[in-house]
Amino acid sequence: MWKFILRRFLVMIPQLFILSILVFMLAKAMPGDALSGAVMDPNVSPERLAELREQMGLNDPVHEQYLRWISNVLKGDWGDSYVQKIAVTDVIGEKIWNTVFLALGILIVSYLIAIPLGIVSGRWNDSLADKAITGYNYLGFATPLFIFALIVLFIFGFKLDLFPVGGSVDPKVDNGTFAYVLSKINHLVLPVMSGALIQTVFTVQYLRSEIIDTKIKDFVRTARSKGIPESKVYSRHVLRNSFLPIAAFLGYEITGLIGGSIFLETIYSYPGIGQLFLSSIQLRDFSVVNALIMMTSFATLVGTLLSDIILSAVDPRIRIE
Repeated sequence: MWKFILRRFLVMIPQLFILSILVFMLAKAMPGDALSGAVMDPNVSPERLAELREQMGLNDPVHEQYLRWISNVLKGDWGDSYVQKIAVTDVIGEKIWNTVFLALGILIVSYLIAIPLGIVSGRWNDSLADKAITGYNYLGFATPLFIFALIVLFIFGFKLDLFPVGGSVDPKVDNGTFAYVLSKINHLVLPVMSGALIQTVFTVQYLRSEIIDTKIKDFVRTARSKGIPESKVYSRHVLRNSFLPIAAFLGYEITGLIGGSIFLETIYSYPGIGQLFLSSIQLRDFSVVNALIMMTSFATLVGTLLSDIILSAVDPRIRIE
């Protein structure tokens, strides 16, 4: 196991290196630069801008700029944000935990909803309950996330005024207090509800299909023929094997939720890395853009490794060496 993990981390090094070249070159290929995208004083003369570009090394050959950037990254220095005038790590550090909390909230709530629905739908397929759950799945597949989020925002945020419609915490509460924690949770309710109710449909569909497919296999029929109670047949044989695809996708879902929260963060004005990514592109703050892409890419690679490890742990037939 440890040899496999070490080998996978060693493989990540050339993958991230190639990705860093692509990311840096794409950023340089975009029109404008950090100075043209930053909020500059309109009275700054073109001569002064040219002088600043020379001081910042923006006129150097691209390969020299890349080598300078990647050497600083390897030292843990991601540079400074040209817009916010502070270190990139500080800019991202303010936002990333908001996105992590949002992603984990969606994952936990979606599993709490999806697993019972998937079990009911798969075990009693073609029943009235299964048809109702399948109808919910079709509706979820057909509804884009941003449309559903807007509906939730309008009903529970504006019409019923039950939850906050923007931000991540009430600015009036003090950090570190119990009221602060409650405010953070309260601001998470609507975006988590929107993401989880859509994310649920995929897990329900996977689990339902696996249960229906597994319960007619030979080893399940053999267990029934031995007189094993139906409840134990499902708990020990059907469900255990049906959960394998969900376990395999867990790592992918975590990283996918972290990187795919742009819609929710934009609609709910939630200050996370998704919203930061969009604003950094618009302002051509490429030092922040490059850092976000590299960090989320690394998280994706770690997520795939986590999925392999989880799958090996829940399925004794799989051994990774």
